[in-house]
Amino acid sequence: RCFLVDERGELVNPSSLTSLIAARELAKFPGSTIIYNLISSKAVQEVVAEHGGKSVRSRVGHSYIKKLMAETDAVFGGEHSGHFYFREFWKADSGMLAALHAIAALGEADVPLSTLLAPYNRYISSGEVNSTVSDAAGSVAKIEGIYSSMEGASIDHLDGLTVTADSWWFNLRASNTEPLLRLNVEADSQAKMEEIRDSVLAIIRA
Repeated sequence: RCFLVDERGELVNPSSLTSLIAARELAKFPGSTIIYNLISSKAVQEVVAEHGGKSVRSRVGHSYIKKLMAETDAVFGGEHSGHFYFREFWKADSGMLAALHAIAALGEADVPLSTLLAPYNRYISSGEVNSTVSDAAGSVAKIEGIYSSMEGASIDHLDGLTVTADSWWFNLRASNTEPLLRLNVEADSQAKMEEIRDSVLAIIRA
């Protein structure tokens, strides 16, 4: 894996590093495919489109990304968990190559890391919030029942439940190994992120 800390001592959002590397890889291989998992920032898909690439959304997990890397001949794949996959590295993940991309970009731009990544930090995320539940499937179904009737919201089940609206989205997934539900929320503002996060958690934990 690769995790970065900027010059202010703050942990870098892995989706920002995914966006940076995607832009650099697309400069070398125009029109290529980039894989990202579904809890990555919406900014990743936007950056790929802005640089003329094709983005493919994946379930969370090592095996799913690797499978898509092979099937699509993607030049690069990024997971929000800090795994980064490169076609030139046998489609496997390499934290070292990801770190070298960041170092090279810093050298070329001659600005602090926070400034370099600022164009990719477009939204506010909750991070992963875990809740212990006795009936994960029932809790997810309850959330879906409430949000599926919300005007302007769309639902998909690529991995758990994802609800997307114009200014926010959230994903709710059951853990495969523990009695937990994992919630990730992203929104255009801190206030909206907190509103959606807190409303979903209130239903789960009621």
